[in-house]
Formats: sequence, C-alpha cells, structure tokens
Amino acid sequence: MQAKTTPLVALRNVSVGFDGRWVLDDVTMAVAAGEIVTLVGLNGSGKTTLARTVLGLMRPDRGTVATRPGLRVGYTPQRFAPDPALPLTVARFLALGAGGRSSEVDRILDEVGAGRVLNGQLAALSGGELHRVLLARALLRRPDLLVLDEPVSGVDVAGQSELYGLIARIRDRYGCGVLMVSHDLHLVMAATDTVVCLNHHVCCTGQPSAVLRDPDFVSLFGRPTAEALAVYTHRHDHRHDPAGDVVPAGERPT
Repeated sequence: MQAKTTPLVALRNVSVGFDGRWVLDDVTMAVAAGEIVTLVGLNGSGKTTLARTVLGLMRPDRGTVATRPGLRVGYTPQRFAPDPALPLTVARFLALGAGGRSSEVDRILDEVGAGRVLNGQLAALSGGELHRVLLARALLRRPDLLVLDEPVSGVDVAGQSELYGLIARIRDRYGCGVLMVSHDLHLVMAATDTVVCLNHHVCCTGQPSAVLRDPDFVSLFGRPTAEALAVYTHRHDHRHDPAGDVVPAGERPT
C-alpha cells in the first residue's frame, strides 16, 4: 500500500540518555499512514527506547517528537506474561481495554484469527494466540498508528510468517501506520516498507533492498548475513489458524 506523505509521527534529532551515555543519539525518522516501518539492530541498540519515545512513555533529552493532532495509538508490548493464578478470560481482558466498545470484541478477535479463544483463559494461550489477542486489544483503540514491539517473539517460524501477513492485512484494511520492532531479519525484509537500522543512531534507512546494500548495515550485521538476506525471497502459500491447522492462503479459517 502506498504510504501517505504527511507523517503520523516524526522524530527530529532525538537523543535519549541514561547513566551518562546516549541510548539514542540524534535520531530522525517518521511513520506515515499506510506505511510499515521496522526498526532493526543488535540487542541494546535503542529499538525499544525509540518505540517508548514514540509512545510518549519517555521524553527525549534533545530533539522533538511531533504527532498528528488527535493521533490514536495502539500498542503491543515486547513482553506480556499473564498471571496463571489470575482467572481472566480473553473476553474479559479485551472488554477491559475496549473503551466502551465491548460489542466489537467478537468481531476484532475474529479478524485477527483468534475467535476460538474468546472464552479461554488468558494465561493458557499459546505464544501465537497471545500475540493475536494483544493485537486485537490494540485494534480496539481504532488506532491511526500501531506500535508493535517484537510482535512475533516466542512464535515458531510458520506462526511468525502468518503474524507478519496479518499485520500487513490490517495495515491494508485500516490504512494505519505501523512502527514495528523486530530482530528476525529474514521475515522483516519481506514484510516491511521501510527499514530503520539502529545502533544508537540511524545507521541507514530506506527500502529493504537498499538497506541490505548499505555498508553500515553490512558492517553491523556482517557480510554473510547481508548476502543471505539479499537472496532471500519470502513466499508462503498457506497460513495457520490459532489451533495450528493449515489454511490455504486467501481462505478464511473456520
């Protein structure tokens, strides 16, 4: 989907420091409506700090963060561990975050492919099911911008592929912007419009094919990784429903 030109959020020369060092140093980037932007980088490179800064959970020490007036943001965290001792169903969990729109819970849960778990216990969900439920909760905010911090962590490769496909379909359906943090370079390069490679500063940014050729990317991740990604093409002719059953691409799970 072609991204619009007016940014939903724009960072200009943003720096964030902890304990005398810059975690983010002079970062400039933006996310437009209809665009999937993915942050990549080594552990500790500042990806989650940048996401938190976009969310307004952290204030930059330098620079500015500008958001479109009235911007609605949906967020899924990097880690979410439901308490197994707390009896909380998926339906109740989503209703708590529905903002008075509990009637939409069933529809949105079906839309993310997790309708079967509506009455299940939150703590009993698989990794893939939990990610879908968290995504449904974010969508209940009717967001203009989705911020997804490692949205496929703890999910097997087939499940990761399906979740990335789901994120793309949501972008296409709602026209929202997506800012995603991920470490899975193979799938990221096939599932994003713009890559921002961080190492506390922006090493390089652009379309995946351009970033893969950038000397800074090669220096950060190594030539073997860059060359492997450059020849990698992702094709997936099926998807998996929440129970793990195979569903042909384009067919809705029953």
